[in-house]
Amino acid sequence: MVQMAVNNGALKGIRVIELGQLLAGPFCGQLLGDMGADVIKVEPPVVNGVGGDPMRDWGLGDDKVNWEVIARNKKSVTANLRVPEGQDLVRQLLVQADVMIENFKPGTLEKWGLGPDALHALNPGLIIARMSGYGQTGPYSDRAGFGGIGEAMGGWRYIVGEPDRPPSRMGISIGDTLTATYGCMGVLAALHARASTGKGQVIDTALYEAVLQVMESVIPEYDHSGIIRERSGSFLPGIAPSNVYKCSDGDFMIGANKDAIFARLAEAMGQPELATDPRYATHVARGANQIELDALINDWTARLTIEEVDALMIKHSIPAGKVYRAPEMLADPHFQAREAIIEVETERFGKLKMQNVVPRMSATPSSVRTPAPSVIGQHNAEIYGSLLGLDAAQLDALAARGVI
Repeated sequence: MVQMAVNNGALKGIRVIELGQLLAGPFCGQLLGDMGADVIKVEPPVVNGVGGDPMRDWGLGDDKVNWEVIARNKKSVTANLRVPEGQDLVRQLLVQADVMIENFKPGTLEKWGLGPDALHALNPGLIIARMSGYGQTGPYSDRAGFGGIGEAMGGWRYIVGEPDRPPSRMGISIGDTLTATYGCMGVLAALHARASTGKGQVIDTALYEAVLQVMESVIPEYDHSGIIRERSGSFLPGIAPSNVYKCSDGDFMIGANKDAIFARLAEAMGQPELATDPRYATHVARGANQIELDALINDWTARLTIEEVDALMIKHSIPAGKVYRAPEMLADPHFQAREAIIEVETERFGKLKMQNVVPRMSATPSSVRTPAPSVIGQHNAEIYGSLLGLDAAQLDALAARGVI
């Protein structure tokens, strides 16, 4: 088991108050926490058995373990943001913070007296990362928005799936995590700017715009040529060969669309003449004939096992790889050598394997230092005591009134 690390991260000493729930805000907090930030997560207190971030109950299986990843390196406090006392508690935390993360519907924080103008009057250096479906401005800004809606509006959903079927989901909440990643990038840039100006700022990240950012040339293709990119299943039109092919015992990915690499693939297939065949000799020709080329390659891979094809791809230096699931990831020696997956001693489930931190940093390494807090408000006494000076009697009184 990998031991919990000492904090040598690049963001050591940066205090983050995470107000968001579900995925976009908390994933941004996870990224910052992995890089060394001190992340204090504010959750709704338990009322009539209901409270905390809904992410605590997300995931597959009887035991919901998604929380163990997204809440690592965080401390949990509770505050009822719908009452003035709860708002004031968070306000006091924010006066002493560097970064605030939130992904409420636009206008919600302003309604609670926690909008940027009010907060910057108290803490001019505060960096406020706001994530929402449509952004803080514009005619759609007051609409409710989830990740899937952002994926649809940003163009992602339309191009994912088979052409004869409705748009498909990727399989993970990519709209939320993209938004969180861009929000994190904004925080890092704002921290750099603050070092010279002393001033914080607001980072406005919309779900649909985060998705739009990774849509490559979809917009200029239409603007310049009137082309609307359509669903194409497992391949990218005009880029060949680059697809998943059937071996005798499963699927295998090959990407050999560059001329020189395709020539090596033809050699590996025992059909070197394909590299000079006018139908396949150039990038443009292969793109025009990719359906028949994919069928030809599939006929070849179908006669071999995954291991046999993999060995040939390595021998001929062709980008290729197995299509992994969790079992293959855990068994792979490269994952193991780089510790891409680590084992964390969690409070609820004991030893639990999960993805390691990304990216790798040589001088200020990111790390998983503490497991996800198992109890809602687990660190109330620690945080409210050390930062706000509240004693046990005061905390008990706040709890009795439903504030924490």
